[in-house]
Amino acid sequence: MTRRLLIPAFFLTLHVQASEWLPTRLYDVTIETGMPHLEENLRYTTTHQRSCISLQDLATVFPMLNHPTLAGCTLRGASRKDDTVTLGLSCDDRHGTTGTAVWHIDKQRIRGRLDVKLGGKNMTFSQTVTAKVVGNCP
Repeated sequence: MTRRLLIPAFFLTLHVQASEWLPTRLYDVTIETGMPHLEENLRYTTTHQRSCISLQDLATVFPMLNHPTLAGCTLRGASRKDDTVTLGLSCDDRHGTTGTAVWHIDKQRIRGRLDVKLGGKNMTFSQTVTAKVVGNCP
């Protein structure tokens, strides 16, 4: 009986700690994409947006993950050490694509970088998301 009560309490504590560590907030987001294999004028793009981001969103916030090139790939296996969260890019077997995302988090800013090597090709690219807190989510 005691075990049944302690296990849910343990997971509730983890969830509360995570939401306190990175609560859902409204961020001014800058996204920079670098593709070194392209011509000089096409190598880098930068976009801006406002988004609500929480700890759970760190695995999906990189827009490149929605590109058809990465169909069948997701970020998972999050590990946290101090103020850094690392996720591995996991793709279905036919893909051969590999990658890692690393997030650095503080109270007023989060910064993540996704590095990807496309399977079967010698092509790499990266996407960096820098987000500064601007307030609470509507």
